[in-house]
Amino acid sequence: MVNFHTSKEIKTHPSKVWEIISDLDREPEFWHGTKSIKNISKSDNTIEREVVIAFRNSLCKEIVLLEPMKSITTTIVEGPIRGKKVIVIHSEGENNTVVDVEWDIKVSGFMGLFSGIVKKHILEGTEAALDRISRAV
Repeated sequence: MVNFHTSKEIKTHPSKVWEIISDLDREPEFWHGTKSIKNISKSDNTIEREVVIAFRNSLCKEIVLLEPMKSITTTIVEGPIRGKKVIVIHSEGENNTVVDVEWDIKVSGFMGLFSGIVKKHILEGTEAALDRISRAV
């Protein structure tokens, strides 16, 4: 299992952060481990999609649940990585937003032997994504 949490404080109103992170089609722009996205279906605030990740251009199937102005829960149900990524935003004052990201995933197959390296890689990628989101707002 790979489980970790990281966060970033962004000096802007939560609505501006939400505008960026909830535009799921822009995810590859910020999360460079995501190479492409194909939305399969959408029902209310739930999106089913296929995602090509950077690791060997592997295909993952995901179900994404948006809770407006609160959180985005991505459940990875098929692929070399399975589990969840949860992004939560909360205000710490009118123009100060904290973005928390928690990963709880299982790496399968050959990659499972290198879960420590995978954890470090995903953590660094998450921190870089949060930096890109911060610069975008």
